[in-house]
Amino acid sequence: MKKDDLVYLCTMVGNLSGIPVRLYNKDQMLFYHSVVNLPKDPVLLAHKDIPFPNEHILFRVTSSFFYFGIVASSNYQIVIGPSRQTAAQDQELRDMAFELALPSDDISDFLIGMKQIIRLPLESMMQMMCAINFMVNNEKVTLNDLIGGREDQFGLEERRTEKHFSEKGIPPEELHNTLAIEQTIMNIIRKGDVAALEAFAQEAPAVRPGVMAREQLRQAKNTFIVTAAESSRAAIRGGMDVEDALTSSDAYIQECEMMTDIHQITRLQYDMILFYTQQVQRIRHGNYASDLVRNVANYVQHHLSEAITTDQIAAGLFLSRQHLSRRFTQEAGIPLAAFIRNEKIEESKRLLRYTDRSVSAIAAYLGFSSQGHFSKVFKEITDITPGEYREKKRS
Repeated sequence: MKKDDLVYLCTMVGNLSGIPVRLYNKDQMLFYHSVVNLPKDPVLLAHKDIPFPNEHILFRVTSSFFYFGIVASSNYQIVIGPSRQTAAQDQELRDMAFELALPSDDISDFLIGMKQIIRLPLESMMQMMCAINFMVNNEKVTLNDLIGGREDQFGLEERRTEKHFSEKGIPPEELHNTLAIEQTIMNIIRKGDVAALEAFAQEAPAVRPGVMAREQLRQAKNTFIVTAAESSRAAIRGGMDVEDALTSSDAYIQECEMMTDIHQITRLQYDMILFYTQQVQRIRHGNYASDLVRNVANYVQHHLSEAITTDQIAAGLFLSRQHLSRRFTQEAGIPLAAFIRNEKIEESKRLLRYTDRSVSAIAAYLGFSSQGHFSKVFKEITDITPGEYREKKRS
């Protein structure tokens, strides 16, 4: 198709879907169309994966579980997104704004614009990309083609019986060794014990989860789905917010379904288990197991980039300020203000270690009044400055 035809197609797709659409020529954006106003294009979060795809249809997922669809034709690429199946929380969108290095004055407009983008199930996005691919490449691709299977690869393998394995020399008691391993991992998640998870991963035994599909890739994905369901429930029992846990599970499963490499799925599975364990760890903080402390911890996690006050938390939990402060100190063993401060510093450690954002940007993102105030609080808790922490961890 000619450039003018592709521009027309992008405009129509954007108007019909309510999702931003772009046209690239190799690594140069030629056209952008969106029915919503965004101060900065979120495609920058996935930009490194867009130029020169090897296939006609590709999908990319950001750290916030928004997905982008890419259709390549000759030297052109049509990129549509972001979208996701579930509504993003304000904190997730603020995280995206932080990754995009948005000025603080633009964050409110960014949140409004992102909430106006139409949400699509991943399967619907895939089918839309199949239709676009047919128009530009005259190639018929189905949803089943994209997820790497054939119709007969999605049934359970009924022929693989205990007799079959005994003929291969595998003792019946070794067919399924997953129960003990599963209980160990789920207990680790429920307790939020990151150190125990890391130690377990060093010497984890081989897992034989049973045969759930004839084809190896489908087998790996089915195993992942089971693990995601169990991990999310374990995290909920550990105190994680139900909606957060289940939404994360759905997002991880969607990302897994787009993968075509078993080793990638294995890495994603460990990343998912670690994510749930870390979330519970941050919520529980050792032996803090009361409902009040978990509710406060969940509230703080959802508002990390704000200047959180006791009055705000009390209103959110429908408690009086005095009652909340007194009960929290009694049940958590630490004043609420100190707890909030510690949570923000823990998040700042992650940002200092794994992002290149400046100390001043991190301070502003976490709601500190100034970089100086942030540095002072950071040093009071860690005995070193934010810059020294970053240098130490990266070295």
